[in-house]
Amino acid sequence: MTKGKFSESSLYQPIYDYLTQQGYMVRGEVKDCDIVAIKGEELIIIELKKSLSVELLGQAADRQRITSGVYIALPKPKVSLRSSKWKGIRKLLRRLELGLIFVDMNRDKPKVEIILHPVPYKIRRTKKTREGIIKEAEGRSGNFNQGGSNRKKVMTAYRENAIFIACCLERDGILSAKDLKQLGTGSKTYSILYNNFYGWFHRVARGKYSLSEVGKSALAEHSEIANYYRKKLQL
Repeated sequence: MTKGKFSESSLYQPIYDYLTQQGYMVRGEVKDCDIVAIKGEELIIIELKKSLSVELLGQAADRQRITSGVYIALPKPKVSLRSSKWKGIRKLLRRLELGLIFVDMNRDKPKVEIILHPVPYKIRRTKKTREGIIKEAEGRSGNFNQGGSNRKKVMTAYRENAIFIACCLERDGILSAKDLKQLGTGSKTYSILYNNFYGWFHRVARGKYSLSEVGKSALAEHSEIANYYRKKLQL
């Protein structure tokens, strides 16, 4: 076999050999199913594709009307299964209760690897993460992020809080954490000033802070939300 050049049907023989060795009766192209394997009362259906697609997932999900033992088989990818891409795909397949088979075609003798078995999936909701998302969303004063724009800096509640503090310092010059909290900057004011994660603040004396040049540039960069807080401070 020429390495790197193969068709979907090239996946058939390695999987056929593997399942036959496991004691299954294996047949190809049975009522639109790429592979059907039977052992006793167990029925397995495997769909073969060169790459993962929404169409393939839909096709495999449709086969679940016949049996719970549905797998999709793909050539083994070059990208590691530990990559974020494949971690996400594996989670999705678990949610869909679909099995996953890889066939390493870049070998003299192709090797079959069972990555996932189609087992019932129980959703485990994380209360802490849920509460964190709600807290983050409610901690933002407005909608300053565009969904899908992951290359841009995200306006988090923390960053927004820091901008509010910067606006206060811009207006009043030097302030303490207590002064700022009285202006409504919130309970995280001291930690934001002390950690100075963005480098926006300058400690001029014990407990006293002013706005740094970096902070001034940040207000210009985030002018939309800075203007929001400037107007708020005029009230």
